[in-house]
Amino acid sequence: MTKSTFKDKKVIVTGHTGFKGSWLSLWLLSLGAKVVGVSNGIPTNPSNFEALNLTKDILDIRIDIRDSVALKNVILQEKPDFLFHLAAQPLVRLSYSDPLLTYSSNVMGTANVLEALREYDKPCNVVMITSDKAYDNVEWIWGYRENDALGGADPYSASKGAAELVIKSYIKSFFSGKDSNIKIGIARAGNVIGGGDWALDRIVPDVVTAWSKGEVVQLRNPNATRPWQHVLEPLSGYLNLAIALASDEKVHGEAFNFGPPAENNHSVIELVREMSQYWEQVEFQDISTVYRGPYESGLLKLNCDKALFYFGWKATWDFTTTIKMTSQGYKSFIEDKGNVSDFFLRQIREYCDNAMSKSIPWVTSL
Repeated sequence: MTKSTFKDKKVIVTGHTGFKGSWLSLWLLSLGAKVVGVSNGIPTNPSNFEALNLTKDILDIRIDIRDSVALKNVILQEKPDFLFHLAAQPLVRLSYSDPLLTYSSNVMGTANVLEALREYDKPCNVVMITSDKAYDNVEWIWGYRENDALGGADPYSASKGAAELVIKSYIKSFFSGKDSNIKIGIARAGNVIGGGDWALDRIVPDVVTAWSKGEVVQLRNPNATRPWQHVLEPLSGYLNLAIALASDEKVHGEAFNFGPPAENNHSVIELVREMSQYWEQVEFQDISTVYRGPYESGLLKLNCDKALFYFGWKATWDFTTTIKMTSQGYKSFIEDKGNVSDFFLRQIREYCDNAMSKSIPWVTSL
């Protein structure tokens, strides 16, 4: 499979107006795909989707994935060759205040996609994106593998674990036969950063928003450790998983982790200090001793050996480069909105060039 995989192919991206969905739509367009976006609206203000001006290049459909009839009509009418399902309620803290929204979006929304595919009579390669938080996180020091237990202490994490159970049951019940037109892979990734993310209660958008206004950043959990990765890392994994589904039946029904190496696991305070060198206003305050908000996990790692074995995927950028590219992306967004799309396309090219220079196998597919 070569870079022609997506050329002139119809690709549905649910959640295309979100942070990852807008980046993925831009990348797919650069690969020659005909992108159909499905979303119920613009989730943030500012918006990466609007800054990239994607409406001029894609079919922009606004429906709620919880509307099973409308979603089924879109899929059956548009007849996709590929489908990337990203639409979700993505915030842990919001899941505490609105658990029903979280469960209905993340569990029933996923079921609605799969149910629509039951009636689809063309070949379609489907990447279902869940989260690293789908794992039952006991905060051990080694990375979770794809066959480790799923679960979740908070409603968001539980919804992602439940969504995976739904996906697995549909695969075994309806898409397991050799004559099935539908091939499905599951992608797990988390703690994604990069220019254009403006979601509430995420550390990097909080930092950028505060520092760009000359305000002090309040750190709720400065010692929490995360596998920080630039948004292009998991997106390259999603694209390669789709390519593998189109060419290798062995990946159908399988789950894959997409995350950085262990050395990219850094605490929140280390992340903020690394970011501080790219901004003029860099004040921050540790409020962990007085913070009384909901539970947030302290440690989470992924083992990504399976993706490396099946299609040569591994992360490209180290922690320093990830923070540099993220900060530059935000500065482009803030200072020169008219050229955000061009700037982000240059970052995609640079990312692929860096992977090529390191002889990372996945890049030859894109």
